[in-house]
Amino acid sequence: MKRKADEDLVDKPAKKKTSGEANNGSTQFRPGLLQQAEKYQKEYTTSEPYKHGVIQALLRPELLRNVRAEIQNNLSFTPKETDIYKIHQSGDLANLDGLDDSSLKLLPSLLTLRNALYSPAFREFLSTVTGSGPLSGKKTDMAINVYTPGCHLLCHDDVIGSRRVSYILYLTDPDRPWKPEWGGALRLYPTVLRKDNDGKEVKVPGSDPSHSIPPAFNQLSFFAVQPGESYHDVEEVFAQPSDSHDDGDEARVRMAISGWYHIPQDGEPGYVEGLEESLAERSSLQQLQGSGDQFDMPSNDMRKYDNVSREDGDATAPDAPSDEQIEDEPPLSEKDLDFLLRFIAPSYLTPDTLDSVAFTFADECSICLEKFLSEKFSDSLKTDIVKQEAQLLPLASHDIESTTSWRIARPPYKHRFLYRQVDARPIIGQEESPSQQLLTELLPSKAFCKWLQLATGLSLSSFNLTARRFRRGKDYTLATGYTHDESQLELIMAITPSHGWVADGEGAAGDDDGKSSNSAAKSAAQHVPEEKNKSSEAPGVGGYIAYIAGEDAAEDSDDGQSNDGVEVPLDLSTGARASRSSTQKKTSNKADPAVYKAVNDDEDDGVLFSMPPAWNTLGLVLRDKGVMRFVKYVSQQAKGDRWDILGEFKVIPDDDEASFNDETNVHQGPGYIVQDEGDTSETEIESADEESE
Repeated sequence: MKRKADEDLVDKPAKKKTSGEANNGSTQFRPGLLQQAEKYQKEYTTSEPYKHGVIQALLRPELLRNVRAEIQNNLSFTPKETDIYKIHQSGDLANLDGLDDSSLKLLPSLLTLRNALYSPAFREFLSTVTGSGPLSGKKTDMAINVYTPGCHLLCHDDVIGSRRVSYILYLTDPDRPWKPEWGGALRLYPTVLRKDNDGKEVKVPGSDPSHSIPPAFNQLSFFAVQPGESYHDVEEVFAQPSDSHDDGDEARVRMAISGWYHIPQDGEPGYVEGLEESLAERSSLQQLQGSGDQFDMPSNDMRKYDNVSREDGDATAPDAPSDEQIEDEPPLSEKDLDFLLRFIAPSYLTPDTLDSVAFTFADECSICLEKFLSEKFSDSLKTDIVKQEAQLLPLASHDIESTTSWRIARPPYKHRFLYRQVDARPIIGQEESPSQQLLTELLPSKAFCKWLQLATGLSLSSFNLTARRFRRGKDYTLATGYTHDESQLELIMAITPSHGWVADGEGAAGDDDGKSSNSAAKSAAQHVPEEKNKSSEAPGVGGYIAYIAGEDAAEDSDDGQSNDGVEVPLDLSTGARASRSSTQKKTSNKADPAVYKAVNDDEDDGVLFSMPPAWNTLGLVLRDKGVMRFVKYVSQQAKGDRWDILGEFKVIPDDDEASFNDETNVHQGPGYIVQDEGDTSETEIESADEESE
C-alpha cells in the first residue's frame, strides 16, 4: 500500500516540533472540548466492562482530512502478520522529528496532529478523565495502522513497559461512514474474580468480548492500561459478501492512529525514579506467569498408558499398555493389525512404508502423511464432520457449553477454540460418531502407540489428546513455547473437510482424489520441500499450524508465551506454502518488547514445520525446548471451520531406553526399533485389507 507524493497537498513548509508549538496544539481540538473533562470523567468511571472513554468529533475535521491525504499520498505501508495480528503498518510517528526537511514538508498536518495529541493541555485533560496521573510529553508513541478485509488484532492487555493510557484515533473515510457490519470494532473483554489454590484473588478474562466500539471518523477511544484487566482486541475487518451490493472492499479500509501515553520521563513533572522498572514487573509477561494459569482450559490431561482402558470392553480396541508391556510385545501383532485396519490405510501398516516413514522422521524430526485414514473410515468421518458443521452453534460461549458437548478453550489472550478430550462420551443411547472413535478408540489405543513407536523410533510413556474445532471469524491459538527439557512428540490429525485453505489449489483440504493410497503413503514419507511463493497476492485465510524456532525467547519467558508476536513469512500468510518442514535453526533477536521485528530476506524464516488445514493428513513433529507453536486465526473468509485432533506424547529419554535395548532381542534400524524377526509381511497386510473390504 504505497501512494506517490503529491506536492499540491503541501500548504506550507513544516518546521520541527518545538515546545512552543506543542503548547499551542490545543487549538486543534473541537471548540470547548478541553473544558468538558468533568463530563467525560463521569462517563469514563461508569463504563463497562472496565473503564474506557469514547470522544466523538475530537479534532477539527479539516485537520484530519488533511492528515488522511498526507498519509495516502506520502507514506508507505508494510503488510505484516504475526500470531497475534494481521495489519498494514507505517513507520513510528514518534520519530518524525528525525526526518529531513524535504520529507517534513510533505507531512505538515501529521506533525500538527502529533503535537496536539501530546500537548500539555490535552495530556492534562486525558489525565483528569482517566485518573491515570501525569502523562509524558517527551516520550511520544504512535503509529498508523491500516486494516483491510481479513486484518485483525487478537486479545491482549497492552501492558508493556511504561505505558499508562492506550488510545485509537480513527481516520476512516469521512465521506463513507463506517458500517458496524464491516467489522473492525475495538472489543473489550470482561474479567471475573476467582480464587486460586492459595486463596489469592485472580482476575480471569471471559471467553467473549462484552462491549464493542465500531470505528468512526474523528473518534478517539481510550483506556488506562491495567495489568490483567484491560483485555481487548480488534475485530476482523470483514470482506464484502458475494451477495452484497455496497461499495466493495475498497470502502472497508480501517485507518487509525494508535498509540500510548507513557509515565513521565526523567526531567518531566511527576517523574518517579524506578517507577518504569517497577511497572515492567507487572507486564503481560508477569501476568502470564501468575497463578491464573490454573484456570486455563483445556487442562494438560497427560495420561500414562497403563491408566487407560475401554469402558465398553471392546476386544478389538485393546487396553493401552504399560511401558513394560509395550517393550516386551512384538511391534505389531495380528490382533493389533486387525484393529488398526479399521481406521488406518493398509499402506501405512506395511514394513516398507513404516521403514520409509521412520527414516524420514529420524532425519527431519517431522513428517506429513496424506490419506492416512482408510477410505471407508475417512468417508464416514467426513460425513460426520460435514453434518456437525452444518448445525448452527450458539454465539455465546456459555450457551455452547451448556447445550453441546463442546468446551471453550480459554483464556482468550492465549487461545480460543472448541474442544473435546478423551473423557468426552456420546449422549446415552447414541453410538459413538467417527470423530469420537478417533479420539477415544484409535489414538489412545495400545496398537496405535506401537505404530507411533515404529514410525518415529521413540518410546512413549503417556499422552494427551484434544479434538479441536476452530470456528471462522473467532478462533486461534497464540504462540507458546515448549518449556520442558525432554522433547515431546506431537501429532496433528488434520480432518478439515472444506477447500480453499491453500493458494492455487495446492494441498486443498477435503480432496481425496488423485494417487492411490499406497503410492500416496510412500511419497508422503519423503521430505516435503519448501514451496515457493506462487501467489503472494492470495487472500490468506489463516488456520495453519506452525512451529517456530524461538529458544532464546522462550528462555526469557518462563511460560514460553508469545510476547512480541511471532513473525509470519509471506508465503505462509497467503497460503502459497503447503506442508513444510525444516531442520534449520534461527537465531533470535532480543529487542524492545513493544517492537515487532520482521525477518530479513537473507535470514532463515524460523519456520521449522507448518501445515495448512487439510483432509485426512497426519502430521508428526518432535518438539524441542523453546520451539513455539500456534494455530493462526481463522478468517471469516474461510469456506469452513478448521478441524483437527492434537496429540502430545511424552518421550522416554534415550538413556532410559539403553538398558531395554541391551536386554531384548532388538537392534536399532534406520531411525526406529526393528524386531530381529518380524512376524508380519506386507503380503499379509494386503490380504487383511482385502478381507476387511
